[in-house]
Amino acid sequence: MAALRAQGLCLPSTSFSSYPARRQVSSCRATLNLSSDLSPKGTINFQKPMIKLNELTQNQQYTVITEITKRRSPKSPKETAKLRAIAEAVADRAEMHDIIGQQRNNWNHHFLHSINSFALSASLMSGISSSFPSHLLEFKLSSMLLFTAAAGMMLVVNKIQPSQLAEEQRNAARLCKKLGREIDEMLSTKSRITKQDVSDVMDKVIALDKAYPLGLLPGMLEKFPEHVEPTRWWPKSQPKQIDMSTGQNRREGNGWSKELEEQMAGLVKVLKMKDESNYIELGKLVLSVNKGLAISGPAIAGLAAIATGFVNSPIGDSWAPILSVVGGASVAVVNTLQHGGQLGMIFEIFRNCAGLFRKMQEEIESNLNETEVEKRENGEVFAMKIALELGVNVEDFQEFAMFASPLCKDEEMKEFASKLI
Repeated sequence: MAALRAQGLCLPSTSFSSYPARRQVSSCRATLNLSSDLSPKGTINFQKPMIKLNELTQNQQYTVITEITKRRSPKSPKETAKLRAIAEAVADRAEMHDIIGQQRNNWNHHFLHSINSFALSASLMSGISSSFPSHLLEFKLSSMLLFTAAAGMMLVVNKIQPSQLAEEQRNAARLCKKLGREIDEMLSTKSRITKQDVSDVMDKVIALDKAYPLGLLPGMLEKFPEHVEPTRWWPKSQPKQIDMSTGQNRREGNGWSKELEEQMAGLVKVLKMKDESNYIELGKLVLSVNKGLAISGPAIAGLAAIATGFVNSPIGDSWAPILSVVGGASVAVVNTLQHGGQLGMIFEIFRNCAGLFRKMQEEIESNLNETEVEKRENGEVFAMKIALELGVNVEDFQEFAMFASPLCKDEEMKEFASKLI
């Protein structure tokens, strides 16, 4: 859209009967300097042709005045107020996520040590019960109670996975702070806040709330999903299929070139086939191990509790003490591997890494699908951002250009795109 410059802007004496407010404009002469030539930075070179304003029609004159008034108008107070309200809510969410993350991290430590203490104490009581016949019943009941409590606590902890909950809140706090900085930058640098700006920010907030809910029950994310998917904390989009075999998508300008587009298109393939799929597979592996330990831990604790009831009895005199003592030690080992090793947190990290690569793909596709390069993000700046997220140099993108061809096979992709995670 060309910018307009009016020198001593006035209209001929005319009555605008079609407008809501009838007004007379004093007669004078003015000229408009129009040009469609844009400088590299998107500014206007005011050159000829010169057009007299009094030669325009009434509708054209009204359009000119409306455009100039719109450009001179300050930020929309209503939309700016909405954006500031969102910024305050995002800052509040970041603080809540941080506090809840610390709380749930404490849960993991307390449950870990409590369950281990219960299991080892129950095992010890079961082992020494036969040495104190006069107190056999007390030891057996205490041991059974501790084993039962350990099994029940393990069921609860395995359901909520405190280490995974803590990792979710840490990620949410970091992303909320990042979104808050983006909103502050928008308020300080953008000359006019529009409804679309407010809507876009709201979509980001809602996507974050859905990816990392604050609530525990209900609303908690499934800790053992049937299908492992990358975590999505950004609004959904509908990217079009990129076909670099034709020149349809290839445009130059605004920091973009044919070579950079080919590099970005090849990078999308590598991110999808190598980096994202690798973390998805690792997530599935960790999930399987975690699920096995989540089932075996309470089961062993339950068997040990039952075995304790047969200690010093004719039926279980030979096997009951062994099963109860070994079972208590096994419960402590399983619990330490699962929650001391924080397998839930590791699974969440892998999902978040896969989500980061998915987000990069969609950002690249969004830029490549935009045929008007001036509407894209500056190509050089965009490439540098992607390089920083991947931990590589911009020059390293040259090796991905060969993968943009549809003839390239997946087996030819040997290296991962990311060197950072």
